[in-house]
Amino acid sequence: MKTPNRLTDCPERQMLAYMLDHTRAELIATVRGLSEAESRRRLVPSMTTPIGLVKHAAFAERKWFQHILGGLPESACDGAMVGEASFTVGDDETVADVIAEFERASHRARTIAADVDLDATRQHPACGTVSLRWIYLLMIQEFARHAGHSDILREQTDAIRRA
Repeated sequence: MKTPNRLTDCPERQMLAYMLDHTRAELIATVRGLSEAESRRRLVPSMTTPIGLVKHAAFAERKWFQHILGGLPESACDGAMVGEASFTVGDDETVADVIAEFERASHRARTIAADVDLDATRQHPACGTVSLRWIYLLMIQEFARHAGHSDILREQTDAIRRA
């Protein structure tokens, strides 16, 4: 087997896993160092907040990897399985708690996906037949988009701090 000397020519599975981990880390980086109040500050008309984006990402990990790929019933997943409400963070949850929740969900996602072939398919009630490859690409897209949202919110928060 060829040993890749850089990420750009490594096997597809390794590349997808790396890119997904990279977008996970980028999303987490946007909330590290924010105070509890800053992480919850609404700077856009929607309910979107930096901590809410990480909370939602944990939900997405559970939905796609535990429920769809792993076949677990929603009740057996590691946390809340509620769509749009997944952006809602409880008053008792801290930034550290939500990051830890996302990291636990990400770890479990890696474990579930580890022995599944990229071409293996599962059924999603709305999307139909999906492969693990498609789930990886969806999660990379989802987390990159949310990291971008959170990066802008972080930039606004940092500007408020300096003002």
